[in-house]
Amino acid sequence: MKSVNEYVKQKPWLGWVLFLGTMVIVFMLGLLASSVMERRAEAVFAYTPQVEISDWEPRNEVWGKNFPREFQSYYQTQDGSFKSKYNGNSMIDMLEIDPRLVILWAGYGFSKDYNQGRGHYYAVVDVYNTLRTGAPLNKDADEPMPSTCWTCKSPDVPRVMNNLMNEMGTDKGLAEFYKGKWSKYGEEIINPIGCADCHDSHNMNLRISRPALIEAFERNGKDITQASHQEMRSLVCAQCHVEYYFDKQKFEGSNYLTFPWDNGISCENVEAYYDELEFSDWIHKLSRAPMIKAQHPGYEIYLTGVHADRGVSCADCHMPYRSEGGVKYTDHKIQSPLNNIANSCQVCHREETAKLIANVYERQDRIIENRDKLEELIVRAHIEAKLAWDKGATEEQMKDILMDIRHAQWRWDYAAASHGGSFHSPVETGRIISTGITIAQEGRIKLARLLALLGHNNEVPYPDITTKEKAQEYIGLDINKLKSDKQKFLEEVVPKWLDTAKKREASWDIKNVN
Repeated sequence: MKSVNEYVKQKPWLGWVLFLGTMVIVFMLGLLASSVMERRAEAVFAYTPQVEISDWEPRNEVWGKNFPREFQSYYQTQDGSFKSKYNGNSMIDMLEIDPRLVILWAGYGFSKDYNQGRGHYYAVVDVYNTLRTGAPLNKDADEPMPSTCWTCKSPDVPRVMNNLMNEMGTDKGLAEFYKGKWSKYGEEIINPIGCADCHDSHNMNLRISRPALIEAFERNGKDITQASHQEMRSLVCAQCHVEYYFDKQKFEGSNYLTFPWDNGISCENVEAYYDELEFSDWIHKLSRAPMIKAQHPGYEIYLTGVHADRGVSCADCHMPYRSEGGVKYTDHKIQSPLNNIANSCQVCHREETAKLIANVYERQDRIIENRDKLEELIVRAHIEAKLAWDKGATEEQMKDILMDIRHAQWRWDYAAASHGGSFHSPVETGRIISTGITIAQEGRIKLARLLALLGHNNEVPYPDITTKEKAQEYIGLDINKLKSDKQKFLEEVVPKWLDTAKKREASWDIKNVN
């Protein structure tokens, strides 16, 4: 076999080919090495701390000095321009769209005001603005909401909680936070949901900043500190996007925020938990049924879906990774994946964008069709129950009927309030709604028999509730007074809260990293 030198001597041009080829390879490797070094330098520069971030620092702008990409993407949650078929991130008056909701929540705050949730940027502002929080013009004002309602709205919450726990001890400190009315922390809580809600300021690890989730795990014999990083990418969301209630028995005078997971996390498990406690959020103004208001059991529904089964976290879809220069980071513009198909869905799914969106809408259409039917049945049950009371029904006669109404609406609300359940887990959501339809119909059959016994054998008159205003008038809401009081509160009280808070924050030092 001839050596390379012999081949080159016979064909001199071959030596030039080998030489030029080697030079090209070396040049390309040099470019690759240079690019890698440059990207590494960019990454190091991008994450060079500019300031020291203290424990429970609530100001997102301070965190943004060290993490500008994440901060800038997070503040894009103020964009309210996206509208999908059924929601999006814009302000939508849900009572205007569906006035029957006013009847479902008669006697409860949501009958006054219920808007489609906007981005996290508006968390505090929207709490100021909603009619549900009332208009506390002074410290002695009668308020409808407790201080606990602040819990999921701001990184100021864990700051205040930890200050109280340091002063009074863990149990007494938390009980104190949950004690009193909503306006109690008006001067303390001003920063919208942000960095400190989910991150440890020392190492940027994901952490749980709200005690209710930790306590729920402990009661079920689980240690949340053993959760994997991928699990934490959902658990930080589960601090708030869950079902919860205010336990008024744990500490006197305290509305202690609690997750009702002791029997399990299914719709029926939580219902049984509440029934055993004989807990209700309010007594319905028309039917007098002891009602449960589902909060937003998104995490519980998500766990029953295929994405959770495949190990996909909330952040994978709602906060997908992005690359900028040599830096890979999590996009903190928390939003519907439908507004970011390429970075969320198409990382795993190879279908075209239009096809993926059509798949989502198909599931939503079918779930909402049945959910609306359940809603109609429950509204009629409330109105029919009111007539039964008016005709002289006794509590014993109404007992089983009212429990049917309670359980049917609980299922409707569990499906509706899960926000995305029709996609996250359409099979489970459809099952819940179908059992609700059965229960609602059984309750209405009992009502029909009772009304006949009371002498009413005709169709029950159905009020004109075709608009939000007509529905609110029907249940006796003086909505104009509520709006007038709220406007006065926004003009006279909120500016004072903000002024006091800003003066406090101005006194906090921000230390530069040398």
